[in-house]
Amino acid sequence: MGRNGGEMHLASCSSPQREVAMSWFRKIIVGAATGAALLAFSFNPGYSQVGPRGATTPSAETSRQLEVLGKVLEIVRSDYVDKPDDEKLVTAAIEGILKTLDPHSSYMDAKSYREMQTTTSGQFGGLGMQVNMEDGLLKVVSPIDDTPAARAGVLAGDVINQVDGAPVKGLTLNQAVEKMRGAPGTEVRLEILRKGKDAPLNLTLVREIIKVSSVRQQVEGDDIGYIRITQFNGRVADDLKQAVETLAAKIPQDRLKGYIIDLRNNPGGLLDQAVRVAGAFLISGEIVSIRGRDAGQVQRYNAVPGDLIDGKPLIVLINGGSASASEIVAGALQDQKRATIIGSRTFGKASVQTIIPLGQGNGALRLTTARYYTPSGHSLQAQGIAPDIEVLQDVPKEVADRQPQTRSEASLPGHLKAEGDEQTGSQSYIPRDAKDDKALQSALGLLRGTETNPAFPPNPKQAASAR
Repeated sequence: MGRNGGEMHLASCSSPQREVAMSWFRKIIVGAATGAALLAFSFNPGYSQVGPRGATTPSAETSRQLEVLGKVLEIVRSDYVDKPDDEKLVTAAIEGILKTLDPHSSYMDAKSYREMQTTTSGQFGGLGMQVNMEDGLLKVVSPIDDTPAARAGVLAGDVINQVDGAPVKGLTLNQAVEKMRGAPGTEVRLEILRKGKDAPLNLTLVREIIKVSSVRQQVEGDDIGYIRITQFNGRVADDLKQAVETLAAKIPQDRLKGYIIDLRNNPGGLLDQAVRVAGAFLISGEIVSIRGRDAGQVQRYNAVPGDLIDGKPLIVLINGGSASASEIVAGALQDQKRATIIGSRTFGKASVQTIIPLGQGNGALRLTTARYYTPSGHSLQAQGIAPDIEVLQDVPKEVADRQPQTRSEASLPGHLKAEGDEQTGSQSYIPRDAKDDKALQSALGLLRGTETNPAFPPNPKQAASAR
């Protein structure tokens, strides 16, 4: 494909060059049909058994258009005022094709593809600290417990001035983070500036596998288990099980009123993890169905017996930042009448992206290949999930001024159209102080019986009769 510096005669008027162009076209299609495919539900890609459709024979018109594309590229290569970069030309052509489809189809170069795989794995070789770039300074937000950074005494507020003797100033946040990540067992030297210290601190740390949990839990009062899921990476289902076990050990069963699952501002992630999380609270029934271009081919995911919380009451919190995999979980638990959904309307992204590798060093495509549907057969695309109980937050004026408009799938240019009326987005603000969090307080009140609402508890018999 010319991405490694070779000649790139994609097409021109002559037959041999046209054959090269057709070969290039087939590589993309055949790669899509035979490469390992990953499946995702949002801005975060992921794994699945579902693959793209097989190769199709291009029509005469497609061949003609491809010849024109090759001719344009060849003219640019030979006649543009400055010699263009062949790799950039092909990359731009690929990106141009995908941008005409929908907001979630895109091209990832080799570096972006590697970073995506690292993100979705939930673990990477590094030092174990959260950092941010402020006014050109790389500041430590917080070290992660039991990691090289924490054991070396790195503190929140420290400024990382140098990495392996090279200044950090002038780097982007991603570039700085990339310098600190690396193979487990390798050393990295940090020069740290700390408030109150006249001289820099010089630390040598050994990289380890850092496991990033997207699940955290806490006991609300002494009778309710609260679990927050921030994204659906490859560890979420296992971390959820651990969180429930931790809470169950802290709260006596005769005192436990129920659980709250907080999916607010969760942008989504991996299909298999969404299915496992929803299935953790169901003993039977459909979780989600996936339908591609061929309407007759439907893939269904069903729950298997085994409710992780043994039938205890369950409330799920959502808002305008809950997208994709989060909507799968909320939609399944809502349709199956297993949980009461509280908050505001979700983002409304109900499309499936397949990650299609293009060969060693060539990156991958993130291609929209299907739509997904809740157990009731409802597509959430550009509509979102309406909560059973709508609870809107009081948004401070300074926050409203910074974020005056809500975003949703329906607001994205080129989005897949809804099967029905499209809905606008809703607020995604979550108060920092729990006492100001109206959705959380409503959930606590319902579980403790200090509040009542016809939607709580849900009636599972209604789910059966609805279908």
